[in-house]
Amino acid sequence: MSTPPVGAPGDSSAAPVRVLVVDDQDLIRAGLVALFRAAPGLEIAGEASDGAQAVALTAETRPDVVLMDIRMPVMDGIAATRAILADDSPHRPHVVVLTTFDLDEYVYTALGAGASGFLLKDTPPQRIIAAVHTIAAGDILIAPRITHRLIEAYADKHRTTTVGGSALAELTAREAEVLSLVGTGLSNTEIAERLVLSEATVKTHVKRVMAKLGLNSRAQAVVVAYETGLVVPSTGTT
Repeated sequence: MSTPPVGAPGDSSAAPVRVLVVDDQDLIRAGLVALFRAAPGLEIAGEASDGAQAVALTAETRPDVVLMDIRMPVMDGIAATRAILADDSPHRPHVVVLTTFDLDEYVYTALGAGASGFLLKDTPPQRIIAAVHTIAAGDILIAPRITHRLIEAYADKHRTTTVGGSALAELTAREAEVLSLVGTGLSNTEIAERLVLSEATVKTHVKRVMAKLGLNSRAQAVVVAYETGLVVPSTGTT
């Protein structure tokens, strides 16, 4: 049986995106739940007030997207993200971190743990809704205030911490090329145009790269591309 397509705004034929909301502040959590319940194409899978509850509810409810706070009691959002994404189930969700803290190290650590996106809690409601759909579709998303330069800076400092050259040696030349383009932030469609390949072929290469390198998300692949030197941090000003 084929899996129904993930919901998107205005797409009434697609299955709704099921979201698990994780935040230790009752008011914020309730506000997000109300926001998503009123949004077309979204459905609440559950809500949790700490990371341990998030891990348990993810296994129980199998959401498509987990909206994860960072600073929480019992288990923080980074540890919870790692635990959730350690599950190799085909129903493993995408995780997007939502926090009041835009400290550089939080961004890098969250993406390194496998999160697919990073948003700040002052993001307008409609952008949060759009972000959930973006993440559910398999893309990465980083808040506008949190630029690629931030990832570049931390990846440069931690260049040898995640995946070494020996692991990259397992990639074919084409797979390494695709990883480097993922690292520059290109979508599958853009990579397909750049390499004159079908989008389906690019998706296959991305999946193989992630499997060979043991990566949990496309965002993590971006970090690895910088850490291993496939993408060199820019030095110019923009």
